[in-house]
Amino acid sequence: MAGKRYKKDRELVDSEKLYSLDEALDVLASFSKVKFDEAVDVAINLDVDAKQTDQMVRGAISLPHGIGKTVRVAVFAIGEKAKEAEDAGADVVGGEELAQKIQAGWMEFDKTIATPDMMVTVGKLGKVLGPRGMMPNPKLGTVTNDLAKAVKETKGGKVEFRIDKAAVVHAPVGKRSFGNEKLKENLQTLLDAVVKAKPAAAKGVYLRKISLSATMTPGVQVDPASFGV
Repeated sequence: MAGKRYKKDRELVDSEKLYSLDEALDVLASFSKVKFDEAVDVAINLDVDAKQTDQMVRGAISLPHGIGKTVRVAVFAIGEKAKEAEDAGADVVGGEELAQKIQAGWMEFDKTIATPDMMVTVGKLGKVLGPRGMMPNPKLGTVTNDLAKAVKETKGGKVEFRIDKAAVVHAPVGKRSFGNEKLKENLQTLLDAVVKAKPAAAKGVYLRKISLSATMTPGVQVDPASFGV
């Protein structure tokens, strides 16, 4: 059944066409609906060399409408900072004992935040959190003393992005139930952030290709020029 549905939806897409953002969102909305609210993701191919450290593209941005997902946040903090994190809505807060729990295999969280003084402890979890892209990072605002702000932004749908080995950024931008306008605003906000993160060493056409899709749908190619960036 899934194969038939996908094939039918594929016929709604002109694979040779670069759609404007509005057109792409209309095509996405026309695809068959399934029994759950599908996540909408974007893949952005960039003209950078992912092997060069001076051409790394990464960052974090709070999307205006969130991503429609409950984000479970683990915070490494002690004392007054631990209370600040708890008051802001962190799902789990701790110090050395939390690190030991994670080391033992507990992974019931999606994002991590830490105060700077806890990074010696968190550093021991590099082999566990690193491959999952879950290490706190000062550049992404997840190593900070302003825990209230960091927790609220993260739980509110702050999206972290970075290029993979093929120089592609993959990121969630919401759910199909959001509708075109909210998805459009989220996409525009993310694209603005990716463009702002353009390395000085990057040459040529920075945004090479943009593809929009939902969990169970084909991709729709979006004309980078339609973002006005």
